[in-house]
Amino acid sequence: MKAPPGRAGAVPHAAASGSARGDPSTLDVADVARMLEADLENGLSSGEAARRLARDGPNVLRAVPPIPRWRRILAQFQDPLIYLLLGAIAIALVAWLIGGRVGWPVDAVVIAAIVVLNGLLGYAQEAKARNAVAALSRMTAVTSAVLRDGRMQRVPSAQLVRGDLLVLGEGDAVGADARLLQTASLRVQEASLTGESEAVLKDAATLPGPVALGDRVNLVFRGTAVVQGTGRAVVTETGMASQMGAIAEMLEATEEESTPLQKEVARIGRMLGIAVVGIALIVVATVFLVFEVRSTGDVINVLLLGVSLAVAAVPEGLPAILSVVLALGVQRMARRNAIVKNLSSVETLGSASVICSDKTGTLTRSEMTIERLMTASGAARLTGVGYVPQGSVEVDDAALQDEAQRAEAILVLSGGSLAGNARLQRTADGDWEIQGDPTEAAFLVAERKLGVHERRAQRFERVGEIPFTSERKMMSTIEVDHEHGDERMLISKGAPDVLLGRCTRARIGMEVVPLGDALRQRILADVDAMTDAALRALAVAYRPLRDNEDTEPPDAAGLERDLVFAGTVGIIDPPREEAAQAIFEAHRAGIRVIMITGDHPRTAARIAADLGIVEVGAEALTGNELDRLDDAGFAEAVRGTSVFARVAPAHKLRIVDALQADGNIVAMTGDGVNDAPALKSADIGVAMGVAGTEVTKEAARMILADDNFATIVQAVREGRAIFDNIRKFLRYLLSSNMGEVLTVFLGVVLAGVIGLGGADHGGAVVLPLLATQILWINLITDSGPALAMGVDPETEDVMARPPRRAQERVIDGRMWAGVLAVGAVMAAVTLLTLDMYLPGGLIEGTRELANARTAAFTTLVFAQLFNCFNARSDTVSAFRHLFVNPWLWGAIALSVVLQVAVVHVGFLNTAFGTVPLAPEQWLVCVAMASVVLWFDELRKWVARAAGR
Repeated sequence: MKAPPGRAGAVPHAAASGSARGDPSTLDVADVARMLEADLENGLSSGEAARRLARDGPNVLRAVPPIPRWRRILAQFQDPLIYLLLGAIAIALVAWLIGGRVGWPVDAVVIAAIVVLNGLLGYAQEAKARNAVAALSRMTAVTSAVLRDGRMQRVPSAQLVRGDLLVLGEGDAVGADARLLQTASLRVQEASLTGESEAVLKDAATLPGPVALGDRVNLVFRGTAVVQGTGRAVVTETGMASQMGAIAEMLEATEEESTPLQKEVARIGRMLGIAVVGIALIVVATVFLVFEVRSTGDVINVLLLGVSLAVAAVPEGLPAILSVVLALGVQRMARRNAIVKNLSSVETLGSASVICSDKTGTLTRSEMTIERLMTASGAARLTGVGYVPQGSVEVDDAALQDEAQRAEAILVLSGGSLAGNARLQRTADGDWEIQGDPTEAAFLVAERKLGVHERRAQRFERVGEIPFTSERKMMSTIEVDHEHGDERMLISKGAPDVLLGRCTRARIGMEVVPLGDALRQRILADVDAMTDAALRALAVAYRPLRDNEDTEPPDAAGLERDLVFAGTVGIIDPPREEAAQAIFEAHRAGIRVIMITGDHPRTAARIAADLGIVEVGAEALTGNELDRLDDAGFAEAVRGTSVFARVAPAHKLRIVDALQADGNIVAMTGDGVNDAPALKSADIGVAMGVAGTEVTKEAARMILADDNFATIVQAVREGRAIFDNIRKFLRYLLSSNMGEVLTVFLGVVLAGVIGLGGADHGGAVVLPLLATQILWINLITDSGPALAMGVDPETEDVMARPPRRAQERVIDGRMWAGVLAVGAVMAAVTLLTLDMYLPGGLIEGTRELANARTAAFTTLVFAQLFNCFNARSDTVSAFRHLFVNPWLWGAIALSVVLQVAVVHVGFLNTAFGTVPLAPEQWLVCVAMASVVLWFDELRKWVARAAGR
């Protein structure tokens, strides 16, 4: 899997087009306007906008036509095993036609039914996913406010053109990439594009040089949202030339990898195809050499034998059983909130050796939370996370009791709540949600933990506001205090160093004291400690206003002086509690967890350390640092680094590719648009169902309905258990089918030795088993028992072992050795039973051919049923956990009943060439068949002893 062409780590198309016209973030506004031929006073004229729309096309993303239903259905049959079965159907039909079309071509009908059932199962379970690029288009189908013909109007975002003048306000969705001309406290939520958890404060000032996408503060991007303030911007890029379009192009250029299971099943299909043709040709040739094939009937019988052997050698139930087992796994995972869109992806997650996860909203709650409170009386910690106002303010792990410090805490948290515009409210469902800036909402949540929010709401009434600006780095509100004679109060919130420079006094308990140098240095040290802990520090200050002070603009900003410093808070987007345990489980299972985020390096490293992804003190590698590495250095960095910050979408894609090049099976989780290309490129992409964008859900192969990282661990466990069960029924099917093939082959080769020689039977072609009997064996032993093994409960701790290596085969050399050994024992006991009842041979018998063949037929059926218990493990005794799977016992019991019927029911005797057996013969058949069980028990004991 390769990233789209271009410089490693760069966003294609958009970056390229930007460089061709000049990077708008590094150009002055006048230069940008000249480049775009834009009118910054009146906007474009309607006629000019229409001309540009006709020239450049609509502001939409290029959509790939949906795949027709017939192609989706047809895709279910594009599999080597299916091709093999279709070939077997053709051969069976030809043989039926040559044989005079007697009766129904039962074998062809049965195989065709299996093929159709498999296709229907696959189609029913696979995603009805819409195209990811089309989802991008829908996500951004909004209207935008623009200035045209000198007046503001709202137009569909699809009609925006380069040079349009955007008018941005709180709550607006940005309709196109644009260069800011002016801002007023403008904050834009860009998490879905860059991974940055906090809303970004925008500034129209020209940047000195190129910077990462998340740091281009004088640009706004399509698909992001304004959460606070206002602004004006000139559109620089639309449609596929936008940053969102660049991601769409990356999605188009990113090919989906086949899952490891799909690759392995395809390999098995190809291998079996060659083996089947070879076996059939060898056996048919051997029959022609050993026996005198004279009549047309003999020729047809030999050809039917070849077809039957081909069918016997192919585990025709494998595709259907595989689909059913995976579908059942999908249902179990869905009950645990993991929705799988592609059946094979279930097993892939179980094979994952690396989980690459976004931070914001995946490992963290995406809910800004005040964690620390510093006032003159000391430090306090706030418990509880997220927007649910549950928790308390604690000092030294005990509830805050000191009255002075409590008064300081109330002042800081209520003051921060007043100096903001966010809202915290409860929905009809009882959940808590915010409106506005998440950082401002953190104050509202923290204030409720002190239980003083209602008093604050009744006490204060806002009469003015001094909005946040990037120059001042603070905002203030003017409040009327109804508890103190309607005194006017200025409440300020902002960067601690800025606010501290405007303070001359400090609040200690209920007293206001001068702000001396010692206290000032202590406050700055508290801020540094918060910054070192990856907390965003915000300070709160206030002062009463005199009656004669003018609070109206333009003099309002001059009020922010002689302030009383109240305290500082430390804010963070907290990690999910359950994510830490999930990461511990992943590490126990030998899975490496990597954080890949667009957030700040220090924040990323802190969260990664809190979750146990890295040790405390480990540093994050940034996108700019990655860009300076050559391919070899990049690969080495990916091997040794587990936290990547300030990365662009192309970085994520390149990291995934580097991990895959090292032989890892990579699962990538995320929720934002910026995650979509890497999710599509990874072996299995995992999207968040609640916070995830539509784009991410479409690009992913699995969706977490609860956005819970811990659900991934459950999915890994389920995937590993499913893989174990796949190996179980593959071991069973292949060893049982090998027993059938070797029985017929050795029966023909050793015909003279076991009493099947042509001289003893009038020179006719005599086979150990009839073609119909072989098909019957496949019918009753290859379906029910194999399917039951596919739902075998987990009998070992599958998370206590390392992940399966990418190059490790589902069927390895050890399994093949066991398959051949068990198949050989099955053939031996079947042929010995046949010889036991036939005259001549190694063991003298007295029964007729039909009786002896029926006994051998029954022995082979029972041998395969005993093999059910063998196949549940390659090393563990069949007698361990013997009764944990009632489905397996039920399938075996049904097979026994059917075999008794085919031996003792008259019309079945005629159809399958059987005769009734005496009771003692049944005992002999069961005893001979059990040799398979005892042989494998001995083989496992030797293997365990050698392992010790």
